[in-house]
Amino acid sequence: MRIIAGTKRGMGLISPKSQVSRPITDRVKESLFSVLYKYDLPGGAVVADLFAGVGSLGLESLSRGARFVAFVEQNPHVFSVLKKNIQKSGFGGQCMVTRGNAFKLGAPVESGRGKYELVFVDPPYAVTGDAGQESRLGRLMDLLAGQVAPGAIAVVRTSESTEPVQRYGPFDVIERRKWGAMAVTILRKAAG
Repeated sequence: MRIIAGTKRGMGLISPKSQVSRPITDRVKESLFSVLYKYDLPGGAVVADLFAGVGSLGLESLSRGARFVAFVEQNPHVFSVLKKNIQKSGFGGQCMVTRGNAFKLGAPVESGRGKYELVFVDPPYAVTGDAGQESRLGRLMDLLAGQVAPGAIAVVRTSESTEPVQRYGPFDVIERRKWGAMAVTILRKAAG
């Protein structure tokens, strides 16, 4: 696993020795960021990487010009690896790292940074089988509604068999892509 583009292109990421994380492949990550470029992201954006794992998506965003990334990871072993990857990348001054449950925290508010413009939501597949309004994912999207800027993009990674609803509060589904056994749903918060 590595950063595939930008200022840290080619930098390898440390991975946990166990299989507690689900790393995204380079091919899928490149495809995802190609989609995000259509929305002028991540350059200059304030980003949150929820269920961050080793930080692959957030660090890729920083390498590609994001201004700031807040990482949230609950697993203590993976959290330790995440901190090592941030240190290795040299992006520590542009990051906030929180150990906690992203379903409860959402995107932690950092004073002076403004609201988030891009949020990666990558929970374990086992908890996203139900993606309805009242599901854990639905309640997380409600929480994020107050933490992101108008027009913000949320990227939700799930199993390809998970069917999200078309709207979560102020977020509307604008795209859905499938790559193998995974799917990415891109939602945009209403602009007003």
